[in-house]
Amino acid sequence: MSRTASESRVTKETRIEVELDLDGAGAANVSTGLPFFDHMLDQLGRHGGFDLAVRASGDLEVDSHHTVEDVGIVLGRVFRKALGDKAGVRRFASITVPLDEAAVEAVVDLSGRPFLHYDIDFPGQKILGDPPFDPQLAEEFWRAFATASTMTLHLTLKRGKNTHHIVEASFKGVARALRDAVRVEGAALPSTKGTL
Repeated sequence: MSRTASESRVTKETRIEVELDLDGAGAANVSTGLPFFDHMLDQLGRHGGFDLAVRASGDLEVDSHHTVEDVGIVLGRVFRKALGDKAGVRRFASITVPLDEAAVEAVVDLSGRPFLHYDIDFPGQKILGDPPFDPQLAEEFWRAFATASTMTLHLTLKRGKNTHHIVEASFKGVARALRDAVRVEGAALPSTKGTL
């Protein structure tokens, strides 16, 4: 069974195209106009073991918010489609991932119930680049992704001082947790309700 999906979304603010293969080799091809965000999405594909292609253009002259949030929406939808009926998946996974002084815990449940708990405070500075990346947008991305994919996602900062390290540890953490949660271990649906 192929666990792949793709979707396009066009609004007055953004144009987003996403392709995903959950059983890929971790190859990512990402272009959003936000170099740091591209780097984070590359981490998501690479450490999740997903083949991921994201092409996005948006009104970056206004703000990066629309592009980041809309990528989260489309990626979440594609992730949900690629999972299919979720038969045999592990469903639950958690991990704490370090990056130098930072450590972030990521907990996922492919529950069918969208929920985000986001307990990460940043020192405040934007991440340098052209354009700079506002770390507060990471929460908007994860909220959009969790909602559109209908998963429960908890992200908690255990420790950290460097904004770049904290954001990157969160993306790597979610990637590794998702890699475990989507792993197929049998044929049964992991729910007493008979649906996820």
